[in-house]
Amino acid sequence: MPGEDSLRIDKLLWFLRFAASRSLAQDWVAAGHIRLNGRRIERASALVRCGDVLVLPLRSGVKVIALASLPRRRGPPEEARTCYEVLDAAGGGPLADQEIEPEGLPLP
Repeated sequence: MPGEDSLRIDKLLWFLRFAASRSLAQDWVAAGHIRLNGRRIERASALVRCGDVLVLPLRSGVKVIALASLPRRRGPPEEARTCYEVLDAAGGGPLADQEIEPEGLPLP
């Protein structure tokens, strides 16, 4: 059973308002598209902790977040946003907007 230092991933996705319902969060996790610390997660009962990094495929693109704290409830969106930090604020990878030379080095 999860302690106060961990939370089920389906509950977390619902609390942080990435999923409209907990059952949708469970289906999303079961589809296998979510990554937790680089590992593919397929069980809704997988536990997450502060400091974990999640990769979430959203309609608008992929979002990478780091958990700053675990929410205690499904509160308003402002409260949910305080529990995580977005790591990919630009929306793309670090090389997404750079041209690459044949040797693999970025152009100046």
